[in-house]
Amino acid sequence: MRKLMALACCLVLLGTIIAACGGGGGQKDNQAGSSGGSTAGNGQSSESTADSSGQQEEAPEEVTISIYYPLPDQTEARRLEDDKIRRFQEKYPHVNIVKSDWHYSVDEIGLKMAANEAPTFFNTWATEAKFLVEKGWAADITELWNQYPYKDQINPILANQFIIDGKVYGIPQKGYTTSIVMNKKLLDDKGVPVPGYDWTWEDMLQTARAVAEPDKGIAGIAPMGKGNEAGWNWTNFLFEAGGEIQEVKDGKVTAVFNSEAGLKALELYHRLRWEANAIPQDWALNWGEAVGAFAQGRTAMVIAGAEGPLDQALNQGGMQPENVLTFPMPAYEKDGRHIGVLGGDWLVINPNATPAEQKAAFDYITFDYFTDDYLESLERDIQARKDEGKFFVPPQFNYFDNNSEYGQKVQAIFERYDNVYKYDPESNRLLDGKPEAQYHTQDYYAAMTNVIQKVFSEKGVDLKKELDAAAAQVQADYFDKIVME
Repeated sequence: MRKLMALACCLVLLGTIIAACGGGGGQKDNQAGSSGGSTAGNGQSSESTADSSGQQEEAPEEVTISIYYPLPDQTEARRLEDDKIRRFQEKYPHVNIVKSDWHYSVDEIGLKMAANEAPTFFNTWATEAKFLVEKGWAADITELWNQYPYKDQINPILANQFIIDGKVYGIPQKGYTTSIVMNKKLLDDKGVPVPGYDWTWEDMLQTARAVAEPDKGIAGIAPMGKGNEAGWNWTNFLFEAGGEIQEVKDGKVTAVFNSEAGLKALELYHRLRWEANAIPQDWALNWGEAVGAFAQGRTAMVIAGAEGPLDQALNQGGMQPENVLTFPMPAYEKDGRHIGVLGGDWLVINPNATPAEQKAAFDYITFDYFTDDYLESLERDIQARKDEGKFFVPPQFNYFDNNSEYGQKVQAIFERYDNVYKYDPESNRLLDGKPEAQYHTQDYYAAMTNVIQKVFSEKGVDLKKELDAAAAQVQADYFDKIVME
């Protein structure tokens, strides 16, 4: 989900994902030779030029690509993207850029593809890989990937989410492990002790109960209760209790989330609602509404990839970094694993694009990976935010190893500025990411959202019955229809 899903221990400096060890060494010209007769990184115009033998080189084919562009309210992200566009077109003057602010939607992608209105590349999540490939809505970029000189320095676990049957269909942008972001000031104001990072379900429940003030409209925690993100939030607890979404065996996909672990996770939600009275009275919140409630100080905790809630809390809610803490998901019991859904953002190239357009899109997506130009752009952005009184929130995980040469250069920039949010190393150490299931995960999330809404609205609901019914529905409507090759 955002939105999805957190093993990496996840997502990037402005657009990529956790990476394998070894740095890029700050290369300026990191692009492989481009298609359509262009020469990568030569800084030439699109006019024909003579080589050293006096022969004329063929001019690069002029192409136009529509790019994934930040939403209108993401002003800082747009500023950074505009800077990237400027630098990219200096290097690739034959590529025309059209900005598209369409962001991936399960409900809209089919219409966009049918009408040939999808951008040349678009964002998506880990859950969508098989879906997009099976529908023919993701280009096979294996050849472009194999020619990319830094492919071995991209985190293979995250890259593998979009490698299916040995073919590559997506490029990691940035990643995260689902966490719980906490408003420390709300706890302090009520004299509630801040739990340790190595906490449990019971610690979370008791903290939420203690800080909640229902009469004042303040919740202890705001688990999402609307949209597929409700099922996504709950899945973290399924994983922590030792459960799985599905089992793939002997050519069949079987729903297994109606297990003992699933029941334990559902019982936790029931306790948060009816025993602790710790969730919002208007609990039917989607991602934006739950994160917004956190930024407005109306809930002490929210479950999400940390970057979004942190950015809203600091830059819209006026909170101070010392009062916004990022926790790993609580373990089911003491000494248990702090498992969170591994998620992030991937970029997928439109299969309807021409080979030259696909190559230009690949070049654009990877343009800033491992480059000194990006470091300079990053520092300009951080300084601009500082001048505006705003904070920079790095992705929880980058596509490169923080201990690599390139990672150290990035960290050095962060250390120079007091408006860069710093994740606590102890919290990060405990993060334990688990990838989402690859078959019909969004449909499973939707089914579980219906169950969660019943749990939050009906005190006497039969938890096992509802869980079994959801598993039977997902099995019949989706998993039984999967044809394994």
